[in-house]
Amino acid sequence: MQTINTSESFHTTIASPELTIAVFKADWCVDCKFIDPFMPEVEQQYSNRLRLVEVDVDGVGDVSQEQNILGIPSFVAYANGKELIRFVNKARKSRQEIEQFLDRAVEVYGALNAQAAE
Repeated sequence: MQTINTSESFHTTIASPELTIAVFKADWCVDCKFIDPFMPEVEQQYSNRLRLVEVDVDGVGDVSQEQNILGIPSFVAYANGKELIRFVNKARKSRQEIEQFLDRAVEVYGALNAQAAE
């Protein structure tokens, strides 16, 4: 997973027309460490439908504030510089919940592209 280290890099990345999921995390976050073991497999599973990027909330704090990230890990889907949907809650996120969110993000992205093509 590509790591975003600057505000400029974040904005360039989410400006892409490609479906991009930003995973907001921090090294000290226990719930972030919980998802680390299975995220490479999840990324591989979805590699032909979306791009996952990691945003360190401590390293790029201004982006976290700007995007209203209040809890981590948080998953936010973007395309063309616009937020599509987000998966944020206080509970620890399971692999199944993350995959359900990614499936939903793909659906939303597909629906928006279909509308734009009409």
